[in-house]
Amino acid sequence: MKITMKRLFCCSLLIFNLSFILCLHAEFVQRLTFVELNCENLFDCLHDAGKQDTEYLPDAGRHWSSARYWRKVNHVGQTLLACSADSAYTAIPDLIALCEVENDSTLRDLTRRSLLRNAGYEYLMTESPDERGIDVALLYSPLTFAPICYETIGVPLVKGMRPTRDILYVQGRLATGDTLHVFVVHAPSRFGGERTTRPYRLQVAKRLTEFVETLRAEHPNPKIIMAGDFNDGPDRPAMQLLADSGLRNVTAEATGSHGARGTYYYEGAWEHIDHVLISGALADHLRSSRINDAPFLLEPDDRYGGLRPRRTYHGYKYQPGFSDHLPLVVTFQFSF
Repeated sequence: MKITMKRLFCCSLLIFNLSFILCLHAEFVQRLTFVELNCENLFDCLHDAGKQDTEYLPDAGRHWSSARYWRKVNHVGQTLLACSADSAYTAIPDLIALCEVENDSTLRDLTRRSLLRNAGYEYLMTESPDERGIDVALLYSPLTFAPICYETIGVPLVKGMRPTRDILYVQGRLATGDTLHVFVVHAPSRFGGERTTRPYRLQVAKRLTEFVETLRAEHPNPKIIMAGDFNDGPDRPAMQLLADSGLRNVTAEATGSHGARGTYYYEGAWEHIDHVLISGALADHLRSSRINDAPFLLEPDDRYGGLRPRRTYHGYKYQPGFSDHLPLVVTFQFSF
């Protein structure tokens, strides 16, 4: 009996020690969920002086009302919350890169008065010279990410180029002590033709590579995340320039679980124009990359067949949709 009890005690001690080690390991591991989303014109109902935002006023052609605005704000919140619905370790995404947000008022409403109001998000955003008044922003959970500094990076114009969105740069620290350098980008659109507008997106890519090189000179082997709507496929010159600078596109082949083969849909074809790129220092921390194509974000395409993003407007025809883009979801894991 003594031998049996001794063995039982030893086994119990071994199990306790293993459990303790596993608990310690869990304490020293931080999993991070990063989301990128183009909101599709998150405008309020008020005119911003000097900006061409009149189409999103109540008496304009889109008939943009307070009711439509608040539905849109909550739909953006619902979209973001759904990006972690299948995750066992977090209730909300840790970092969210947003494109096409109008101003501080819309970000305050999104983080304080929408479905996200209990998530505790803080945000940083640009105030760009873009003629329509749209900007980019980074939402972050203070529980998992602490900003150290941030900067807006202007894009010098080339011939024929209109003022565009500034790039948002944020440096912050995780609970593990790792420092992240995050860039949020919304490159010029292809309106007017892909070839004609190509130099504009190349200009944004050149500005990014210049800043990244400066960053590398100051921070050896920096952990960089670059995300946003680049308005270019992964094989286009601007994206290739970023790849040549040592950044890896981890969403170039991302897919959804309900049929999405890209983040944007045009004339019956899926396109990858939203991207998340990382530096080599983050390669070992990458765990997954996907498109969130939850069924409520999709609708049937009666013309071409299949499914497409359930957007807010088709031309000037309003429907209570979500966005013409689908969100990207990338997860990382860090440890002490």
